[in-house]
Amino acid sequence: MTAARSPRAPGGVLDVICDLRERIASMEGAAAKRAGTLAFGVPEIDAALPGGGLAYGALHEFAGGGSGTVDGAAAALLVAGIAARTKGPVIWCLTRPDLFFPALAQVGLHPDRVIFVESDKEEGLSFGGLGAVVGELVRLPMVSSRRLQLAAERTGTMALGVRRWRRQTEANDFGQPTASTTRWRVSVMPSEELPVPGVGRPQWFLELMRVKAGECAEFLVRACDDKGRIHLSSGSADGSHSSSRSVHSA
Repeated sequence: MTAARSPRAPGGVLDVICDLRERIASMEGAAAKRAGTLAFGVPEIDAALPGGGLAYGALHEFAGGGSGTVDGAAAALLVAGIAARTKGPVIWCLTRPDLFFPALAQVGLHPDRVIFVESDKEEGLSFGGLGAVVGELVRLPMVSSRRLQLAAERTGTMALGVRRWRRQTEANDFGQPTASTTRWRVSVMPSEELPVPGVGRPQWFLELMRVKAGECAEFLVRACDDKGRIHLSSGSADGSHSSSRSVHSA
C-alpha cells in the first residue's frame, strides 16, 4: 500500500498548483460567459456573431480599410460608438494626443465617461467595473494579443483595439494572426443620398474579417448616430443589403 503524498512533497505541491490553475481557469471562463455580449441591434450583423453581439471579456480589433487617416478615423468612431453603448467608465489609451474629442461626443461617447491615458500597457483591463478599455495600437504581435485577451477574460471587460497606421507597410501587418475574438475593417464610402441637395448620410463599408466560431461577412452601414448605433444602408456595394463570404474562422 502506497502512502498518500503530502502537499509538502514536491509532487504534491505540483498537483495542488495544477488543481488551483484548473479551478482559476474554470472560474475565469465562467466569468467571461456571464459577462454576455453587446448587440449591435442590427439583426444581420448580430447573426454573424456567436452570442448575438460583441463578447464582453474579449479582445476585438478594428482598423481602417486603408492606410489613410480618413478610414482610420472611421474605425476610431466605430469603436467610440461601441464603447458609448457599454455601461461604466471607459479607459482610452492613446498613442498620440490627436484624438478629436467632439467627434467622440457626436457618436455618444461623452468625455465625462472617458479616462484618457497615454500608454500601451494592458493594466487598465485588470480593473473591474469598466465599460470598455480602448487601446490604440500600431503592431499587435500574437503574444501581446494573448495577454490582452486573457486580461479581458479575467475581468469580463471588453477590450477594443484600434490599429493606427503611420505607413502602408504597417497596414500590411493587419493580416497577421492574433488572439482577438473578432477583427474588423472599416472603410469610408460615398454618402447615402438624402432628399436635400448637397446633404448626404455618411456610410461605411464594414468587414468582419475574423470571428471565432463564425464566418466572415461584409456590410454597408450608416455611420454611428448620436447613440453610438449603426444601421444597414438601403443597399450595399453589390446591390444587396449585406453579403457573407464563405470563409470559416477557427
